[in-house]
Amino acid sequence: MPDTTPLNSNAPALCYHCGQSVPDDAPWKVRIASVEHTMCCPGCAAVAQTIVDLGQESYYRDRTAYAASAEGAQQLPPELQLYDNADPRFALDEDSRESTFTVEGIRCAACVWLIEKCLARLPGVDSAQLNVATEKLYVRWHTDNCKPGDILGALHGIGYAAYPYDASRHADQQRRAARTLGRQLFVAGLSMMQVMMYVAPAYLAEDGTLDASMASLMRWASLLLTLPAICYSALPFWRGAFASLRARSLGMDVPVALGIAAAFGASVLATFSGQGEVWYDSVTMFIFLLLCSRYLELRARRKAGAALERLQHALPASASLLENYPANQAITIVHAAALAVDNLILIKPGEAVAADSVIVEGRTSLDLSLLSGESAPVPKQKGDAIPGGAINAGSMVIARVTRRAADSTLSDLIKLINRAGGEKPRIAQWADRVAAWFVTGLLVFALAAFCAWFWLDGSAVRAWPIAIAVLVVSCPCALSLATPTALAAATDQLLRQGVLVTGPQTLETLHRATHIVLDKTGTLTWGRPVLQKTQQLAAMRTDFCLQVAAAMETGSAHPLARAIVNAAVEAGSQNWSAAELQEVAGCGLEGMVHNRRYRLGSMQFVSGISGLPPSRAVPDGVTPVYLGAEGQWLACFHLHDGLRPDAQDTVDYFRRHGKTVVLVSGDDDALARRVGDQLGIETTVGGYLPADKLSFVQQLQRRGCVVAMIGDGINDAAVMGAADVSFAMGSGAALAQAHADAVLLNGRLGAVADSARTAARTMQVIRQNLGWATVYNVTAIPAAAIGLLNPWLSGVGMAISSAVVVLNALRLRKLR
Repeated sequence: MPDTTPLNSNAPALCYHCGQSVPDDAPWKVRIASVEHTMCCPGCAAVAQTIVDLGQESYYRDRTAYAASAEGAQQLPPELQLYDNADPRFALDEDSRESTFTVEGIRCAACVWLIEKCLARLPGVDSAQLNVATEKLYVRWHTDNCKPGDILGALHGIGYAAYPYDASRHADQQRRAARTLGRQLFVAGLSMMQVMMYVAPAYLAEDGTLDASMASLMRWASLLLTLPAICYSALPFWRGAFASLRARSLGMDVPVALGIAAAFGASVLATFSGQGEVWYDSVTMFIFLLLCSRYLELRARRKAGAALERLQHALPASASLLENYPANQAITIVHAAALAVDNLILIKPGEAVAADSVIVEGRTSLDLSLLSGESAPVPKQKGDAIPGGAINAGSMVIARVTRRAADSTLSDLIKLINRAGGEKPRIAQWADRVAAWFVTGLLVFALAAFCAWFWLDGSAVRAWPIAIAVLVVSCPCALSLATPTALAAATDQLLRQGVLVTGPQTLETLHRATHIVLDKTGTLTWGRPVLQKTQQLAAMRTDFCLQVAAAMETGSAHPLARAIVNAAVEAGSQNWSAAELQEVAGCGLEGMVHNRRYRLGSMQFVSGISGLPPSRAVPDGVTPVYLGAEGQWLACFHLHDGLRPDAQDTVDYFRRHGKTVVLVSGDDDALARRVGDQLGIETTVGGYLPADKLSFVQQLQRRGCVVAMIGDGINDAAVMGAADVSFAMGSGAALAQAHADAVLLNGRLGAVADSARTAARTMQVIRQNLGWATVYNVTAIPAAAIGLLNPWLSGVGMAISSAVVVLNALRLRKLR
């Protein structure tokens, strides 16, 4: 490792990271391997601190040279290789990895298209999707052929800086990009207004009244005033076009850059020669209007992804740790990521909960709006669980950590959000393909228009501005923006209402669904049944039977299990434990309690050990759970679960809109039919095991039906994965949520109907946007080709076209 100690006292100190000279008063220091080292700039300090935080201090011990500086051909810092496949954060399976990256310099849909196209050609990359709303890149790759450094290097090769996603750095980058675009817009507007002042006399003067020397002076003044717009404000178009050409692709910035270059170049030649027309006013106006459109697009993207970004920033970076409490009440501020299970933390009013916890002292109210969309504070007291990411809206409390910050409820939601950006819906993929071919066709058409007018007119005086107008008037961005902007706005709106959309095809498929398949327990009902009665089936005390059942159900998350355990606790739990416990999905549990084998579950399941079932009838509206031992029926637990208040409205909504509603339940068939009849559901089947539910849905799909599945339990995970689109209740099992295309964070069944309304409106807006973009281009391009539109009017048309698409999509954020 190179030595940073100077050879003599007069030699300047060297940066421990890059080897550059360190200023005398440099304040940037990083502790590496228990030694504090000075850095030359905040950039080196930030990178060094990141390396230390990742536990990769061995990089400095094992390196043979300093990190590369910005000078020279090497632009990808070697330290980025530390993010390669050894990093467990990238693990997907044995052979594949995936991760989220932030890409700097995203300007419009052209950047999205170019980056995805470039990475798709990279060996080993399975998929690369850039979310236009959040400006985050999701990449999946094979470890044998690709490393993260290869991905970052490929992006550097086409002019984009990228790095593994970091919430705070990503936010800073977005603020810088917005400020830069604002400055470019201001310069373009100022240039446009000044140029307009100099060209106005030429437009207003009658033939021969404007002195030639004055006209020439005005042209030279216009040229000087146009240069700032060309050299600074138009940088996004030059960079985008150059990146496209370097990647050997025809991106959407290519026709824009060609149009600007052609108009400006012809104007410069006319200025120097003193003959011909100049279009400085058209050039500056075009740059200004297009930047206005892009600024509006940027604001729209940020608004559309605002709710997602709020979730990303909701988890606090630090927490107040209480060590040796209550003997020692000293508070230590620690990184939230360093919290371990069973740590005690102090949560002050206004603070966010750092990790999933249980209150051990105090009572308060929590703001769960980010997690569930519910704006009203929820009261919590000692013994209540509180999710990471919730805001303490009441008094100070002490809580015990139950899950690490990385595994908290909010972290799980963020993982689902990241998965949501991993793919694009089919309609967006179609629009991207059309836009790519559109650019190629446009360039060919512009060349054909130039050749035709040159042949007809005999000179380039007429042909040149027409070709410029054709390049300028086209709007391929409108095609590419039509779908992702609408979907981002709709997703943001649903998230603010408590619906987290995680699947790329969710809204599109929900709109096309023909069958709505509903689970019963926890979906149509509250999923919080209570024990009404314990029916004796043998000469055995009911309290003994309840304690045996609770011992077997202690580790289960099923709602029926929790009802039995809660009833045993209220009756005075004996804390018995079960051995050799085995669960048969959809049937029940079998295990040993006090050296005797028991079964707990459905009548059919328990009869396998207890013999012929009892003949006693079960009251209507009750879910029976039987307990039996070897050769003996012991008890029947009567559990009751009420319907959700919005269940009827949800079923009625889908029936009114021509959907077939089906109830498929693992509960007793008679009980399931009773609920179905109460809600007016024509097709109801009960007693279905997970495999039966899966077979039922697959049978519908083989008949050509599009199935939307709504469930909550672990038994629904398989069928939810197989359905065309699926919704999981927010209070349901984590496995069911992981297989779902959307999660109802607010736990409200009516949110499915809200999602269907939003899906219908979203598809309508997408069709409107695609229709407008198509009609505009089909009309405007031929009009420019036949000479009806001049370059500056073409620039107005293009800016308006993009603005219409974005503004129309933003209307989805206002839906209620």
